[in-house]
Amino acid sequence: MEKKRSRKIGFLVIVLTTLIMSTALAAEQPIKWKAQAFWAAAELPYKTFVDFCNRVKILTNGRLEITPYPGGAIVPSFEALDALQNNVIQAMHMAPVYYTGKEPGLSPLGDLIAAYTHPWQKDAWMYYMGGWDMLNEIYKQYNAYTVGWMFWGVESLISTKPLRGIEDFKGLKIRVPHGMTAMLMKKLGASVVVLPGGEVYSALDKGVIDAADWGTPSMNQRMGFFKVAKYYIYPGFHSMPIGDFTVNLNEWKKLPDDIKQILKSAAREWCWDSYERVALDDLRAVEEMKKKGVVAIAWSEEELAKVRAIAREVWDEYAQKSPMAKKIIDSQKEWLKKLGLIK
Repeated sequence: MEKKRSRKIGFLVIVLTTLIMSTALAAEQPIKWKAQAFWAAAELPYKTFVDFCNRVKILTNGRLEITPYPGGAIVPSFEALDALQNNVIQAMHMAPVYYTGKEPGLSPLGDLIAAYTHPWQKDAWMYYMGGWDMLNEIYKQYNAYTVGWMFWGVESLISTKPLRGIEDFKGLKIRVPHGMTAMLMKKLGASVVVLPGGEVYSALDKGVIDAADWGTPSMNQRMGFFKVAKYYIYPGFHSMPIGDFTVNLNEWKKLPDDIKQILKSAAREWCWDSYERVALDDLRAVEEMKKKGVVAIAWSEEELAKVRAIAREVWDEYAQKSPMAKKIIDSQKEWLKKLGLIK
């Protein structure tokens, strides 16, 4: 009888030990996510995103592994939100302005044109003035949650002729994306031409366009634009987009609380790591281009104020596109007044 009881106890111990070990092994299995960015692999902001993913793995002691992919590697960038919603990818580093077709408010949330002069101003609005909440209110409809965001700086217009003020935009042929930027350029008197990025160099070279909206000085340099366009506005004035780090909401809910906090903290570090590294790269590019006779043009505060006054007309027109667009624009206008950037 004692032997039978001992055998039963021994069997139960083995079963319990096996269960405990299996549970421990399961807990040690890393969570694996695929994350697609909108940058090409050669771009510096893509490299900072790769660094962010590596940092998360280290900070979580290997419990969360995020594999980054460059733009278009899994799905076209404009389809990434749908892929995220359907869990084809578990995370994305995209720009909210890409999904304006789903909700017009994503355009002024992602980039309120000719508004801010430094990323900290927009970052503060996102964190403390309701921007983050409004973005997640929109994204929740697509089973998505934004963990954080980053900046690559104020973008710089390049041109084949000097643009020293708003009067120089009259009759200018300029390549810009659709949306609020195109609306602003038209109000400044420019003729808007919509072209893929790959056609910009040829269009500048052949005189099809006189100017182009692309990125910061170092980004424009990598595209080779300064071989045919010898002027650029620096610092820029018209555009300072954000790129978000957004995850599948169901996958987010599965994460332990400590990993959620690690992701939020790491994303905030990634934001400023990206901005500062691009800024340093811009300084390098500016010095190199100066030696080659490329001219940087800085606008006066008075001229920038004129642009903002015209941009406000665009904001007010765009605010009529949806209730959320109006809410987002009104909120930022109040913040810009506190900053003294508008009256």
